[in-house]
Amino acid sequence: MDPSRSRSPAQPFGLSRRRQRLSDHETERRMLDAAGAMIGRAGLTVSLEHISFEDVIRQAGVARSAVYRRWPYKDLFFSDLLLELARAARPATATGFEATVDALQEAALTHLDWLETAELRHQLVLELIRLGAQSDFETMVHSTEWRTYLALHATFLSVADDELRTGLESALAESERGFTSRIADSWELLAGLFGYRLRPESGAGFDTIATLASASLRGLVLTALSTPEVATQRFPARPFGAAQAAEWSAAALGAASIASAFLEPDPAIEWNAERITSVTGLLRALRLPTPGG
Repeated sequence: MDPSRSRSPAQPFGLSRRRQRLSDHETERRMLDAAGAMIGRAGLTVSLEHISFEDVIRQAGVARSAVYRRWPYKDLFFSDLLLELARAARPATATGFEATVDALQEAALTHLDWLETAELRHQLVLELIRLGAQSDFETMVHSTEWRTYLALHATFLSVADDELRTGLESALAESERGFTSRIADSWELLAGLFGYRLRPESGAGFDTIATLASASLRGLVLTALSTPEVATQRFPARPFGAAQAAEWSAAALGAASIASAFLEPDPAIEWNAERITSVTGLLRALRLPTPGG
């Protein structure tokens, strides 16, 4: 018998066992993705000292020689990593924000009879703000991605390298514009559904509401990191003309106070049977823009 026929398929050895060589672009992408995943699990602190360059290389599964060809010094990699984090199109996972939308839709559909009078419509709007603000707060306060995003905002000015600092500022500003725009779209959609308009004398737009609401929520998230009771404190109240008492969180009170300052019922809208039917249909098909996605 021919001995060659009984041999098992040749196993790779020596140089042939080396991993397939990646392009410089693939190496760069794998390294940044691996480091981003590590930070996503642990969060970003005031520095990157908790992230090991060698651990990132192992996690990325790339050749050290390719990595050091791309970044001769690890500080150069961390600079690129900071820019990558700052450019994130989604500063936080959308999952929690999407859950908020689902909860708001369910609450609205549960109280469709509240569309019938001005007092009950006001109550429904307040209830949606109360539920939505608290849900968004919980999403942010428990998200390592949000802690990373807030840490970048808080610390980028301390970066010594002028070019990197300017790049971080530009990237964060771009992410913020997209984030604020989606919040503004949500406020505008809800206001239109329930027959509210911007107070003419305020001189503000929905982007102003979005900016203030976001700033209020972020401030509470940062406060809760060192003062956890902020996350659990509730105020039994009937604020802003609410028809019923409920448990209000600080986040909900902040959002409702901003809404009350800038929004009012639109006197030009007639709430007849046709409009109620139309709004009911829109609520059933509701798809709000989520801040995170």
